[in-house]
Amino acid sequence: LHCHTEYSLLDGAARVKDVVARAVELGMPAVAATDHGVMYGVLKLYDACKAAGINPVIGCEVYVAPRSRFNKEMGIDNNISHLVLLAKNEEGYGNLIKIVSAGFVDGFYYKPRVDKELLSKYSGGLIALSACIAGEIPKLILNGNYDAAKKLALGYRDMFGEENFYLEIQDHNIPEERQAAQGLIQIHKETGIPLALTNDAHYIEKADAYYQDVLMCIQMGKTVDDP
Repeated sequence: LHCHTEYSLLDGAARVKDVVARAVELGMPAVAATDHGVMYGVLKLYDACKAAGINPVIGCEVYVAPRSRFNKEMGIDNNISHLVLLAKNEEGYGNLIKIVSAGFVDGFYYKPRVDKELLSKYSGGLIALSACIAGEIPKLILNGNYDAAKKLALGYRDMFGEENFYLEIQDHNIPEERQAAQGLIQIHKETGIPLALTNDAHYIEKADAYYQDVLMCIQMGKTVDDP
C-alpha cells in the first residue's frame, strides 16, 4: 500500500512491470503505486496488474503544505509533510486526479503541494494513510507534541470518514519510526482510529538497494561514500 516506482523521480528504483511481477511471485492479491506527488505510473500499474490477474491500487503520496497551497514563503512553506492517498472507487480516482493536478497548478513551490482545503473538498472515495515519519502526525509525535498529533488525527478522520483514515506505522530499523509508532499506537488506543502496517518500498530486491542509493545521491548532490 506504500510503493514508490520509477515515477518517484530520483527516489524510486522499482519499474512498474517488475513491481507487479514480484507481487505475483509473492502471492500478493494487490499492489499500490504511491509515487511522490505524481500519478504518472498509475495507468501502467493498472494495465500490468489486470494482465497479471491482481488488483491495482491507485494512489499518490502527496506533499501537504504547512499553510495554504497558495502561500509560498521560503523557510515556512517549503516545510512540507507527506500523506498517502488511495482511491477506493471511481469517485476517489477522479478526486485524486483533481488533488494532484491542483498541487501542480496552484501549489507548486519546490514540490507540487496540496492543502487541507483541497483534501477536504475532494475527500470522497479516498482512503488516507498518515504516511512515513515525514507525515504531519508522526512529525508532531517526534517533536513531543502528542496532543496536537492526536487532534490532527481526529481532524483527518472527520475529513475522510471513520473507515477511510488509518494511522500508518513502519519499521525499517530506524529509531525514529519506533518512537513515532509508540505515539501512533497510543492515538489508536485512545481514539479507535485503525492502524495500517506498511513497508515504504522504493526498490524490489535487496540487491537493488545500491542502485536506489545512487539515485538518492544524484538527487541530494552527495556521493555513495556519504552514510
